[in-house]
Amino acid sequence: MGYNAGTYDVVVVGAGHAGCEAALAAARCGMKTLLLTINLDGVALMACNPSIGGTSKGHLVREIDALGGQMALVADAAYMQIKMLGTSKGAAVQSIRSQQDKKRYQQVMKWTLENTDNLHLVSAEVSRILTQGGRVCGVETHLGAVYQARAVVLCTGVYLKGRVIIGQHAVSSGPSGLAPADKLDLTELGFRLQRFKTGTPARVDARSIDFSKMEPQYGDEKPQYHSFLTKGAPREQVPCYLTYTNEKTHEIIRRNLHLSPLYSGMIQGTGARYCPSIEDKVVKFPERDRHQVFIEPEGYYTNEMYVQGMSSSLPEEVQKEFYRTVPGLENAVFMRTAYAIEYDCIDPTQLRLSLMAKDVPGLFFAGQINGTSGYEEAAAQGIVAGINAVQYVRGEEPIILKRSDAYIGVLIDDLVTKGTSEPYRMMTARAEYRLLLRQDNADARLTEMGRRVGLVTDERYDAYMRKREAVEKEKARLYACSVDIERANKVLAAKGQPTLTAPVKAAALLTRQGISYDDLKDICGADAPDDVALCVETEIRYAGYIEKQQRQVERFAGMEKKKLPAGFDYHQIKGLRLEAAAKLTAMQPETLGQAMRISGVSPADISVLVVFFNSYKGQAG
Repeated sequence: MGYNAGTYDVVVVGAGHAGCEAALAAARCGMKTLLLTINLDGVALMACNPSIGGTSKGHLVREIDALGGQMALVADAAYMQIKMLGTSKGAAVQSIRSQQDKKRYQQVMKWTLENTDNLHLVSAEVSRILTQGGRVCGVETHLGAVYQARAVVLCTGVYLKGRVIIGQHAVSSGPSGLAPADKLDLTELGFRLQRFKTGTPARVDARSIDFSKMEPQYGDEKPQYHSFLTKGAPREQVPCYLTYTNEKTHEIIRRNLHLSPLYSGMIQGTGARYCPSIEDKVVKFPERDRHQVFIEPEGYYTNEMYVQGMSSSLPEEVQKEFYRTVPGLENAVFMRTAYAIEYDCIDPTQLRLSLMAKDVPGLFFAGQINGTSGYEEAAAQGIVAGINAVQYVRGEEPIILKRSDAYIGVLIDDLVTKGTSEPYRMMTARAEYRLLLRQDNADARLTEMGRRVGLVTDERYDAYMRKREAVEKEKARLYACSVDIERANKVLAAKGQPTLTAPVKAAALLTRQGISYDDLKDICGADAPDDVALCVETEIRYAGYIEKQQRQVERFAGMEKKKLPAGFDYHQIKGLRLEAAAKLTAMQPETLGQAMRISGVSPADISVLVVFFNSYKGQAG
């Protein structure tokens, strides 16, 4: 045992996107918090794509913001381009995405950490998790410093036993040349580990790119922001560019597949299905004669351009050969070579819905160590783990986000209940209640919860209350306001919609295809702020569908609230199939609703559980 270096309420290990949110949440809730990271230059590092948000990921960022987190505010401070994706689709799947100045993002987040009360940021590698009586009691660093703590949050990202691979060259390393976390061994505490892989494309010097051969991609002229608190006019935005691979690109890749560590067996980790390397795309989609390639700036003060869609682990000389077949990249000069990285992560079914380990009280996990991919998924877990570490230290019940509460709830429930055999990525299709889990209403869903734990500031809460009051007031006005038929018909005729023959309420027009809240400005004087207008339009237009989903949630609410006993042996229940009994005993679901989602547990098994636990005297609730 090393020397005593200090005592804290919460220690967070790792300062990536999960660790930053976990540490800030704990400190802002009044806990004396220590954030440990191997290298201070790696704080909030965007080792891969320099962007925040995107399809479903934008929802996660808004939810983090609504709870009182930091990611959205930092992204709004560091964006170079911002736009809403999915505008041709329904409100449920529209998501904000921004291109980030990656260094600016790091600087703003690090500055925030350094200037947060109760939070200490220290450079050190954790070599051991300390326990006493089966519970966490602190951590020990590689230099022998012992930090005592009542709760520990592990956010090791892709650094745990990290190995970078390019062709046949492999080196122990974290991303972007940073040192890996090689000293911590979680098997000592009995955790089952998995080996996953991710990768990143090359960075190319902007001066060597012929942008005239590419299609410019611009941001929104009137953008929405990630954070509910961000206001003001947008700053000047920077374009991205679209180009494509071609058959010559693919032929070079196919010819060199024998040199790829993905196919030679050199890479053992499982890669992300939804973010494949260019080698995987060529092999798995042989019918495709081209693939999209986006050229994205990494910052205002660098010539590095991120080549999205060209992730690879082929040898450097092969990468240069096929990159230069892409229109606009014929003379591309590499600044960084593409690579794959393998790392250790845990089987997340060893966690509770609070993200605390089932067998090690006080030890929480968040981010890519739980088998996820993406900055947003990591940060979402981080804020939940941070909040629940606080709740644990306080001796209070954890905050559990249900699948009907948030995309964060879907993410955590999927991980903990189903596990994952590959890097998990959030998608709107994973959320069965996605019409209820829109970007625009994340504050209405989660701000009260953040307020209860002490994470939502007065400023944020007052802004939320003013917005909700304005939304309800404007909705009531539109439901009560009769429109002028002549003015309404001019707008309807211009849009090719059937005209009115009798007066209707203004709200009724929003249910018509192609009629927006903006159109009502010419009909009934609508003038609500953009954020209020979006909520009003969505809640009126989809009122019937929203009500239907709410009824579905209420129908299953009893299952989600019905608690199951901890440490229960399900083999003792007569009528339960052996597979179900084994799965339930191994998983130890916390509620009947969670039990329903375990693979191998059938509706008939659930019926047996309901009958048994209705008469079981030792049940938890």
